[in-house]
Amino acid sequence: MDMNIYVKIKELADKYASELKNQVDARIEEMKSDDTSHYLIYRVLGVTNQEGSFIDLYQNKGRFLYKYAGAFLEEAACMCIKHKYSKAAKIRIPNTLGSRPKTFEIDCLVDGMAHEIKWRDATTDGDHITKEHTRVKVIKEKGYTPIRVMFYYPQRSQAKKIQETLETLYKGIGGQYYYGDTAWEYIKEMTDIDLLDILQKIADSRK
Repeated sequence: MDMNIYVKIKELADKYASELKNQVDARIEEMKSDDTSHYLIYRVLGVTNQEGSFIDLYQNKGRFLYKYAGAFLEEAACMCIKHKYSKAAKIRIPNTLGSRPKTFEIDCLVDGMAHEIKWRDATTDGDHITKEHTRVKVIKEKGYTPIRVMFYYPQRSQAKKIQETLETLYKGIGGQYYYGDTAWEYIKEMTDIDLLDILQKIADSRK
């Protein structure tokens, strides 16, 4: 294992973990003065005050956790790519097929490969397909190869259907689509860095 990249990713993980804890702690303190009159409706529906309190607490924690988990993993993956390809960069390109949005972001562009990196994508919004269709066409017309790397596949059937459509879209335009085990393997083969192994070691060190 390249200890240099391990240390960098560990430092990144520590930063995100600290920021997450600070956000969660602040929200917990803030919630102590929340109006809980809506617990009446919880009780009407058979949910106790205590259970309702836990649900509200973990719903708030979950929002922060998903945000930070996604941002961390996406940044860590880009870090691996940049470790091997120093010229890799996040860029924006103009939307040449419409006005909304005005630009599209490429998470990591390297040697003509335009990477869209997601920790997971559980969207069930049909408009997401339309926007992504425009996005990959713009990228392709720019002369780049659109590549989607998503580490965790959604669990629900509607979200899975969206991803199946996106996979067909990417491959139909000459792009590439990786998810789950193939996403981890893609990063490993491309960068010679076993990101999954690094993250497992960091997770084990938290015990």
